[in-house]
Amino acid sequence: MSSKPNVVLGVSGGIAAYKACELLRRLTESGHDVRVVPTDSALHFVGAATWSALSGNPVSTEVWDSVHEVPHVRIGQHADVVVVAPATADMLAKAAHGLADDLLTNTLLTARCPVIFAPAMHTEMWEHPATQENVATLRRRGALVIEPAVGRLTGVDTGKGRFPDPVEIFEYVRRVLARGAGTPDLTGRHVVVSAGGTREPLDPVRFLGNRSSGKQGYALARTAAARGARVTLLSANAGLPDPAGVDVVHVGTAVQLREAALKAAGDADAVVMAAAVADFRPETYATGKIKKKDGEEPAPIALVRNPDILAEISAGRPRPGQVVVGFAAETDDVLANGRAKLARKGCDLLVVNEVGERKTFGAEENEAVILGSDGTENPVPYGPKEALADRIWDAVVSRLPHQE
Repeated sequence: MSSKPNVVLGVSGGIAAYKACELLRRLTESGHDVRVVPTDSALHFVGAATWSALSGNPVSTEVWDSVHEVPHVRIGQHADVVVVAPATADMLAKAAHGLADDLLTNTLLTARCPVIFAPAMHTEMWEHPATQENVATLRRRGALVIEPAVGRLTGVDTGKGRFPDPVEIFEYVRRVLARGAGTPDLTGRHVVVSAGGTREPLDPVRFLGNRSSGKQGYALARTAAARGARVTLLSANAGLPDPAGVDVVHVGTAVQLREAALKAAGDADAVVMAAAVADFRPETYATGKIKKKDGEEPAPIALVRNPDILAEISAGRPRPGQVVVGFAAETDDVLANGRAKLARKGCDLLVVNEVGERKTFGAEENEAVILGSDGTENPVPYGPKEALADRIWDAVVSRLPHQE
């Protein structure tokens, strides 16, 4: 028996079906055994021969093929994860209402593993109340419905409904498989994550900034999405690809981040402020480039304080039971300074790590200590930022109030 994870890739009939070929390639090349189950309409966009060649497995749309193997039951029963990509509005409706008129919809009814839908459709179709109701029904039952991306659609249209980046969908699937079966523990929750570093403009070409890459915040957003959350990512100058299933709001300065964070936090169950926010900004902004003058020293730059976003959100708590998480990058007396900051900011958790040359900023790995306002102290050993992200969400989940 193969020890490879068994992935069912369902493909429904949308133009984005051709992009699923890249997802299939990444899944097979990373050691997954993939069975592609297209709908009849999907084969108008990409033929069965292509799916079979890329997966190395037979392809069928009919429950009547190989009847002795009972494929309409067996495929779903043996799957470790089912991914429908793209998922059209029609497929979401069929899945929500339990219809079973082809091999893919039968497979969805027999699957007892995590089921992921990656929608792709025109904006009007995605925003239609019927589609939104179907998505809500699927999520309520434990299915993972990835938020579509925003961008160019078929023809000249632009808006929300674009098929997410196949690379990001692959990462999403990998994280879901890593967590195993069971209802994702952030299902039905809205979480807000900030990432990157703010930049405070001095003139049209210069700014005061920091070295934050945004990678830890993006890892937090990706892992939260894979755990079933609706995620709003406030990205400050990160320059990283938008994670699949995440609503991304791009900001530049601390003032812009504050505005976006207060707006997003209004209905959030948890707010994780992982972005490195500049403490100060130039008092004045030069509308023209500041010139270097021979024989003259540069004029001093007067600074003013930026708003303390973490403290403001911690004190405001627009939603009862909201969990607020801060980050502290320290260079010395790490735990003592972290405890002092935790008390000063008023948040529930503070993730403290040591920074410096070749430490944390821009790296793929991290280590930290998660401090709790209740006196708890949880060290996370050096490892992938994704692992730290999961430990942070574990701590958040344990503090969230029970959902009705």
